[in-house]
Amino acid sequence: MTTSKTADTGHARRFLPSLLVAGVLVGIWQTYVVVSGIRPQVLPSPARVLTQGWAHRVDIAGHAWSTLQVTLVGFAVSLALAWALAIVVDFSPWLRRALVPLFVVSQTLPIIAIAPLMIIWFGFGLLPKILVIALVTFFPVAIGLLEGFAAADREAGALLRSMGASRWQQFRYVRLPSALPRFFTALRIGITYAVVGAVFAEYVGATSGLGIYMSTQKNSFRTDLVLAAVAVTAALSLLLYALTFVVERVVAPWALTRGER
Repeated sequence: MTTSKTADTGHARRFLPSLLVAGVLVGIWQTYVVVSGIRPQVLPSPARVLTQGWAHRVDIAGHAWSTLQVTLVGFAVSLALAWALAIVVDFSPWLRRALVPLFVVSQTLPIIAIAPLMIIWFGFGLLPKILVIALVTFFPVAIGLLEGFAAADREAGALLRSMGASRWQQFRYVRLPSALPRFFTALRIGITYAVVGAVFAEYVGATSGLGIYMSTQKNSFRTDLVLAAVAVTAALSLLLYALTFVVERVVAPWALTRGER
């Protein structure tokens, strides 16, 4: 019990500097708006963003829920593809040479150009948003898995081979556990990209979601509501990022403990 409380205190202290810096920046922002008298259509104060965001909380929450659903579905598809292809590539050196360069090429495609094409080809439904999210998040997860598999303990693999273990058994007991720490690192990168990808896909074309909400409010010169939606987007990213640590603690607690040291 004492150990748990100590760990919680350590986590709180770890986030304290970030909270202090954020508080200072918000204070400077608020002071500048009050002193300069700048119009709220150009730069609203943090207080106005907060009050107007709260006043429109029902609409923002509805759009945020839509974005969260799209993010989770799209990222789940991305994870499934990344795991399947990474395992196949790990079992075949030839496929590694053939597919890894294509993984890299997928990241050179400009999303700002691809996303509108997805809307044109597949309409305003769920599919184009899933494809955009998968395109944005697939690479870090797949590469994280491949590097994790490659970093497996060679001596442990050799020991299992000497005991007559099959290639699949070596993968299951050595390569897979060794890949989990790098996978969760890549997962944290990917989940933040997923939220951004979802918002961008909605911004290009959607009927609901924070992206289309931002676009609509921008066209109405409601900068305060745009920034309120941005704050909610950041909160969603932080929430999903934090959840990856919860999942890691359940699936691979040894990796999280080693990282905390």
